[in-house]
Amino acid sequence: MPYRRLPNTDNARLKALETAFIKGKELPPFKLAYNQGTLQKLQSILPAYETALSEYKNAYALQIEKNKYFHKYQKKARLYISHFIQVINMAIHRGELSPSTRSFFKLDDNEKKLPSLNTEEEIIIWGKNLVEGEQERRMKGFSPITNPTIAMVKVQLDKYIEAYNNMNNLRKRNSLAQSSLNSKRDQVDQLIQQLWNEVEDTFGDLPEDLKRDKASEYGLVYVFRKNELNQIDLVKAAQLNVS
Repeated sequence: MPYRRLPNTDNARLKALETAFIKGKELPPFKLAYNQGTLQKLQSILPAYETALSEYKNAYALQIEKNKYFHKYQKKARLYISHFIQVINMAIHRGELSPSTRSFFKLDDNEKKLPSLNTEEEIIIWGKNLVEGEQERRMKGFSPITNPTIAMVKVQLDKYIEAYNNMNNLRKRNSLAQSSLNSKRDQVDQLIQQLWNEVEDTFGDLPEDLKRDKASEYGLVYVFRKNELNQIDLVKAAQLNVS
């Protein structure tokens, strides 16, 4: 015998509520398979859940859309920062700059490796270290580092920081939308279970097949187990052979 399967996705939950709500609008109270108190709950919960789901989907889609631009700016900023540090190290290696030059940029005097630029925050920290350090060097009369210049690094850093701030705002919006949706799921699940129980009770005296057909009109979902599907296939095959 097939079993009733409650919805386990947001779209399935919404479809279940909408199907039951349509029945509530189409039928007079005495013909409706669930009670009026449940209908009133449905009228209150459905639009709130629909709005929360729509806001979450929009926030998520916007974050995904902007994420590719964010990574483009991130990649460019990381590239310019690493190239600027590499130029410093090569100039030190050639003897054109003193190893103490590294200290302007908060690098150890004898550290020849690039600092970690793996996280979003590390890129910003080291970008700012370079900008501030080069400004300090220039104020002390040292020649500017070129190819890239600090101005070129700063342009890419500023674009990245702007993208980073925008992305964080989108993440917060998405998180709030997700929290709002999560807070409504338990309420929705309780309502669907209550509604489906009432519908099945109404049609409880009918034969099983007819009961499921009637209940399905209200959005109830019934699923056959694998062995039951195999039996159905065998019956259909036998009927075809007889015909």
